[in-house]
Amino acid sequence: YLDKLDSLAEAAKATDDVHADPLARMTRLNHLLFEEQGFHGNADNYFDARNSFLNEVMHRRVGIPITLSVIYLEVARRIGLKLYGVGMPGHFIVKYKDDEREIFVDPFHGGRLLAEDRCREMIAEMYNGEMKFQPAFLHAVTGKQILFRMLQNLKAVYARATDHHKMLGIIERMLLIKPDAVTEIRDRGLIYFARGQYGEARTDLEEYLRLSPLAEDAAQAVFILLSQKA
Repeated sequence: YLDKLDSLAEAAKATDDVHADPLARMTRLNHLLFEEQGFHGNADNYFDARNSFLNEVMHRRVGIPITLSVIYLEVARRIGLKLYGVGMPGHFIVKYKDDEREIFVDPFHGGRLLAEDRCREMIAEMYNGEMKFQPAFLHAVTGKQILFRMLQNLKAVYARATDHHKMLGIIERMLLIKPDAVTEIRDRGLIYFARGQYGEARTDLEEYLRLSPLAEDAAQAVFILLSQKA
């Protein structure tokens, strides 16, 4: 699949002009990926786990915002077009940035171009006006942040299916990236408890309480710990 990304980049180079305006280059890249290659957002089956696996997205040409954005970023990088991932709440997009402007692209919706005002409107629509827009929502994110968010998406998919085994594997990977992610330590403890692994559950929940003694759900963790000591 890395070879496939290389092949897409070679196809992009065939029509690219490295001296052209970045917007023109991105427009050509949009045409290649979304019109010629047929990549598109999976709005009909958004929570299909395959949408979060890059090999599946490459093979099926369908994915969710973050995986389509990763492909977009990787092809762009291979042709020398420096873009950034943007992890807005509820939606992931891509941007070009220089000293004069920012250009936002939405790979989930066929590479449509977005202005900052439209990004604000999207957040207002997704959260029914209950989330106040912050400029940080449009900041570039790191590779590790992208990977962590992809794993969060997979965790949510497996949580919907109550697949504790797969959730546990995902959380282990998340903690490799971010060992102090207290929510993941808590959730791993809860999964251990549900699986009857009480020793492991106790270790994680005690660590969670140590790191977040004032958490809103601290009482739940204490109750579980006391139930095991009773």
